Amino acid sequence: MSDFLLELGKNPRARAFVQSMGLPIALPQALRRDRGPWRERPMADTKVAVGGTDGAELVATLAECLAAGGADSYLSLPASLAAAFKGPGETFGRPPRALDALAETTRADALVFDATGIEDTRGLRALYEFFHPLVTRLARSSRVVVLSRTSDGATPEGAAALSAIEGFVRSLAKEIGRLGATANLVVVARGAESRVAPVLRFFLSPRSAFVTGQPLVVTARAKALAEPALVRPLEKKIALVTGAARGIGEATARALALEGAHVVCLDRPADDGPTSQLARSIGGTALGADMNDDDAPTKIAEALRALGGVDVVVHNAGITRDKTLARMKPEVWDSVLNINLTAVIRTTTALEPLLRDHARVVCLSSIAGIAGNMGQTNYAASKAGIVGFVRTAAERLADRGITVNAVAPGFVETRMTAAIPVAIREVARRLSALGQGGQPEDIAQAIVFLASPGAHGITGRTLRVCGGAFIGA
Repeated sequence: MSDFLLELGKNPRARAFVQSMGLPIALPQALRRDRGPWRERPMADTKVAVGGTDGAELVATLAECLAAGGADSYLSLPASLAAAFKGPGETFGRPPRALDALAETTRADALVFDATGIEDTRGLRALYEFFHPLVTRLARSSRVVVLSRTSDGATPEGAAALSAIEGFVRSLAKEIGRLGATANLVVVARGAESRVAPVLRFFLSPRSAFVTGQPLVVTARAKALAEPALVRPLEKKIALVTGAARGIGEATARALALEGAHVVCLDRPADDGPTSQLARSIGGTALGADMNDDDAPTKIAEALRALGGVDVVVHNAGITRDKTLARMKPEVWDSVLNINLTAVIRTTTALEPLLRDHARVVCLSSIAGIAGNMGQTNYAASKAGIVGFVRTAAERLADRGITVNAVAPGFVETRMTAAIPVAIREVARRLSALGQGGQPEDIAQAIVFLASPGAHGITGRTLRVCGGAFIGA
């Protein structure tokens, strides 16, 4: 079922009428998305204002990433730092300019601030000084990204300043969400600087349209990888997607195939029709297995062994059986925990010998697992368990360069949410910074990013794709 307010807001006359009448109706901004295959220049011809403090340590990385990605950089940096943009600007034909060269009437497509030089609370003033005059000049569907350091080895005051940066970004995301704009924080551990660029390319592109208010930590924990491909990064890779017949699973299978992967589309034998049709349409392989069966992990492992191993595993299959705890039957509890959590752990264990070096495992969690939800003790427990599982499994597999992460969707427009009573569905859509539900493609894009070789700096993490939902951490 379509979102009436979102569709209404796409009409300029309707939006102007609502605003002129002073009606207490917030019309969400339609988000700019990119559903095609990855592009070499995802930021082509965008105008990006760049700021930073004395001592900022990632300016050179920013300069290379923005120029290579096709962006035009407008700098508000000390001269010693601005010099880092000259070389990449010449190489890619994107010479940097001073911020005052951005006309007052011109909207910025992105604001990027290197806060790695902030070491105490006094340094936080730099955030205000950069963003205060520019936040009103953001374009619709624009991006804000702040870079900071982890608190390892920081003084108590330094740690306080780093936490303050996160609070700033989360709050800014809520202020700019009405524009369809996003704000995210990239936290970089020392030694992981070379792994930052792919994260920036994702956060600054339309592929992160429904990710906002999130901190993402980049580390050197997983074994290093050679320079990742910018286009078709999954060429000749084998990927498994469970629960692939429809919704998020189908969108993920299609997105992985667009990037070159051969996708094994797994779903229940009862859904053989749509599963086979999907596999044929993307040149993949259909596999029927019920994740509730004890022999499912063995069956899946045998199929992937015949293909020579697996590079990407996406644990998407899951169910909901909602009841308050007092009214929940034991078999309802058991079925949700078994399919959503136990089957994920057992299947991953069975596939470990088949995971190739630098493989990617991505699990579906939920904001219900982070924040809890009325009538979902079983579902929330299973999805919170996923968060703990990826954190621990990541440590065990890091030496092989294998990453294990989770994606936690918020309200997404699927067949399941379409069955929710209309009043509850409408409230769920509006309880986020972006004021709307996500699309299955939004979740798929985050999964493909985490499944890509360029995400080798991210492991053991749970990325919320929730439009800046007002519930949870």
